[in-house]
Amino acid sequence: MANHASADKRTRQNNTRRLHNRYYVKTTRNAIKALRNTTDKTAALALLPKVYAMLDKLAKTNIIHKNKAANLKSGIAVYVNTLQ
Repeated sequence: MANHASADKRTRQNNTRRLHNRYYVKTTRNAIKALRNTTDKTAALALLPKVYAMLDKLAKTNIIHKNKAANLKSGIAVYVNTLQ
């Protein structure tokens, strides 16, 4: 139990932000999975900038760490480059 109204408000804000962040992380994760399941290089190249932008936005707002975003982008680039 919170002893102050401000503590109650902080709890509400944290829950709202947590749900907001979870939505965007899950959406990005699904986009990465869709890209990795693609076997067509042209489709993967079309999807690549969108996934990069999603990862950059998550890193910019500190939802994920910038190094994690860089590692994911690197892995995606390696996968796309191996496609025929």
